[in-house]
Amino acid sequence: MQLRIDGRNVTPRAGESLLEMIKRLGLESDYLSERPLVAKIAGEVFTLNYIPLREKDVSPERSSIRRAMAASGGEVRLLRYGDEAGKEAYIRTAQFVIFLALRRLWPDAVARMTCTLGASVFIEVTQEEKFSVATLKEEVARLIAEDIPLHRRRVPLQQAVDRFTREGQEDKARLLSWRTADYFDEYAYGDFADYFYGEMVPSTGYLTVWDIVPADGGFVFVYPDDADPEKCAALPAMPNFFSVFSEGERWCQLMECATVADLNDLTRSGRIRELIRVNEALHEKRYSQVADMVCQRGAKAVMLAGPSSSGKTTSANRLATQLRVHGKKPILMSLDDYYIDRDKILPGPDGKVDLEHINTIDTDLFREHMGRILTGEEVELPTFNFKTGKREWNGHKMKLHKDSVIIVEGLHGLNPVMLPDNVDKNLIFRLYVSPLLPLNLDNHNRIPTSYLRLLRRIVRDYETRNSSVQRTLSMWDSVRAGERRWIFPFQEHADVIFNSSTLYELAVLKKHIFPLLTAVQPEDECYDEVRSIVKILNYVVEADVDDEIPPTSLVREFIGGNSFYR
Repeated sequence: MQLRIDGRNVTPRAGESLLEMIKRLGLESDYLSERPLVAKIAGEVFTLNYIPLREKDVSPERSSIRRAMAASGGEVRLLRYGDEAGKEAYIRTAQFVIFLALRRLWPDAVARMTCTLGASVFIEVTQEEKFSVATLKEEVARLIAEDIPLHRRRVPLQQAVDRFTREGQEDKARLLSWRTADYFDEYAYGDFADYFYGEMVPSTGYLTVWDIVPADGGFVFVYPDDADPEKCAALPAMPNFFSVFSEGERWCQLMECATVADLNDLTRSGRIRELIRVNEALHEKRYSQVADMVCQRGAKAVMLAGPSSSGKTTSANRLATQLRVHGKKPILMSLDDYYIDRDKILPGPDGKVDLEHINTIDTDLFREHMGRILTGEEVELPTFNFKTGKREWNGHKMKLHKDSVIIVEGLHGLNPVMLPDNVDKNLIFRLYVSPLLPLNLDNHNRIPTSYLRLLRRIVRDYETRNSSVQRTLSMWDSVRAGERRWIFPFQEHADVIFNSSTLYELAVLKKHIFPLLTAVQPEDECYDEVRSIVKILNYVVEADVDDEIPPTSLVREFIGGNSFYR
């Protein structure tokens, strides 16, 4: 057997791990930015503790590894912290160590991952009066210094359920009761076992950059900085975001739907229909409240922004409806019409055109137009032709009247450079829309906000653009990079953050997305991303309740049947 690891040929020795070969090739590094964390073989990600050539191997779980090696022809690509899968493996390992430390120090404590705050995550700790962040940090540091090897093991499913039940981890036991396979893969050390739905780095000693910061009700675990992994990321001040997420969690408790197991119970009992009705009523109430605030301020323009697949278009239309209830005459505008001509956009250092860069928008023209409109002038607005890639002037004119309110939807809506000079800022209301899903798999595994957005985008791209899963996933990293640069830094500037998630939609989206995911083959580059999506959806019971979802629902923007597009 011959392997190529990052372009270097190497012949494996019997019983030798990928990590040992990496060291033999001189590819190891003391710097986190350069250090290999996991390996990608064909479309799958594997731990560096994987042994390609064994003297004896009869383990059934190794079939996927054999398949990946055969598909790749022995090509192995090493992933580092700058790669999304490498970063995720690093964070998973840190979480394992944190929960191991908590179990050792305070066995009766209940720790629950809640929301992500920039490059950090808040972990709530309850049922332990003596909890100390300083003591926790000391224990985590000690476990890292031990450089404990981390290996995944396969155990009978019922054995795992019984153990979690004995340990008082009913959240995990309930989740696993919905698993269809008769086995469970977990990481363990001593009498502690846990699982985080993906590969980890080879050992705890890899965790060289981290911090744990006290917070009300628990602590914040801080990741390495994306731009400079040799240091911790700055802990952002996000009070508005945290407040909205906390409100979502209270709503979960009220609806008895805090975990996927809860959602499954509601689906199987038929009560998911009530959940849909109440969730949609809540959204309508929130849109009404935003309209109240816009009118009370006397704002003449609403700048509406949010990341991909947040439901911005539906939100703009539903807000417009609520403004009409107030006797207003809303006018919808899109920042997309202010794109500069495609042939005038210069490529970046990588030779690719970044369509999410602020420089793709004619900010000077938009600022000028908004300033003139808000001072009562009539202005001719452009229209961007996406087929030709050019801006057009079709005689579309706008002038504000006494009861008019402009709703401007666009990626860069909250960026300060979009605000016109010499205009009363109270005339502009800033609205940020994002699906801040508070639903957890279990206490130790949250469902990232980006996960829900990705599901929405895959379904929408296929339904409206006939775009494959592979194509959508190939663009996702670029989309996320643009969001981190151009959207997230400005979300706290919003007057209101609107949580566009619904507690029921994972069960609804599963029906629409599963046939698309099963079409992806192991040799596809995106196969591991698809596996990660499927791992979560495998625990979700599909709900055939599209008939209950109203045509104005935000979810309809993705599954089809939205009345705003008729």
